[in-house]
Amino acid sequence: MTDDAATAPTCLAHPFPGQPHAPAGCAAARGLDGRPVHAAALKFFWGPMDCGKSTMALQMNYNHARQGRRGLVTTRIDRSLGPQVTTRIGLAHEAIEVTDDLDLRALVRGRWADGVRVDYLICDEACFYTVEHVEQMAELVDSYDVDVFAFGLATDFRSRLFPAAQRLFELADEVARIQVEVLCWCGREGLLNARVVDGRVVREGAQVVIGDTVDTAEVRYQVLCRRHYRSGDLGPRD
Repeated sequence: MTDDAATAPTCLAHPFPGQPHAPAGCAAARGLDGRPVHAAALKFFWGPMDCGKSTMALQMNYNHARQGRRGLVTTRIDRSLGPQVTTRIGLAHEAIEVTDDLDLRALVRGRWADGVRVDYLICDEACFYTVEHVEQMAELVDSYDVDVFAFGLATDFRSRLFPAAQRLFELADEVARIQVEVLCWCGREGLLNARVVDGRVVREGAQVVIGDTVDTAEVRYQVLCRRHYRSGDLGPRD
């Protein structure tokens, strides 16, 4: 046995009764959802606030479920502060809240043990997950043949990459910026998420602080172009 063979991930496809583990050379085999075994991928969809990340996550879940695939929807620190994915256009879906000690692999294995198929994961607000969660996403794809679709911000209020987002950029099979355009108050493309406290852009503090985008919020966030993010200019106020 070669060193490469010894360290290769074990194929755990077909985990249900009557479905043997995929044998060596199983690239041509098909899973219970009809898709080729080992066709799974880790995909990261990112963009600034208000670009429709959660909306796209729910649309992705709908599209796959409509074709008979079975998935799990997870989130962390959703704007609703509840175990659900919500969107600013009014869509919502129940979800599993991701905590520091949740193992995504164990989550999937637990569903399999209960006889429930899991073909894919929708991971919303993935920027707030831990780096270990991202490693687990990659293992679910490589060893369990489960698709993982992650959605989240790239950078925090300091314009620095979230650790989980950075790891997703490094590991994902596909990275795509969501194409819904978000504008700064000046009309330029919005790139960065500013944290606003008492009417001023702040650049120090905890990386994750719950806020909203409405002007009345104690802590709020506003998408700005790079020029106005750097200057701290929030635009004219009535």
